[in-house]
Amino acid sequence: METPALALLSVTPIYVGLLGLLWIPFTLRVGLYRVKTKINLGDGDDPEMLLRMRGHGNFIESVPLALIMLLVMELVGAGDTLLHILGALLVAGRLLHYVGITELGPFACRPVGQVATLSVYLVSSLWLIYSALA
Repeated sequence: METPALALLSVTPIYVGLLGLLWIPFTLRVGLYRVKTKINLGDGDDPEMLLRMRGHGNFIESVPLALIMLLVMELVGAGDTLLHILGALLVAGRLLHYVGITELGPFACRPVGQVATLSVYLVSSLWLIYSALA
């Protein structure tokens, strides 16, 4: 009997789980603020709501493709060390970006987080292209 492909994954699920855990408070910060301010849809011209929505939205816009890239890398044989470096960089990058964009921390966290995330995209993209052509 063949082993399912997902049973072969040992690294990517860690980062899927960690990013899933980060998504929960990011989502709750929007939802609970909606309840508090009674803003049912959109940002209600509330600057705080806009910051929270963009922090959450940017996470949702950036994370899925990066995780797919890590998943494909693992499935086609990327080493665990590289996957852990990229996964940790993605988690740190998304957390830093969120802290900066929502003004929970210094603004400098935002560009540092974005560079970290873009680095994951760049390295993953190049690794996947090289692996496919080699």
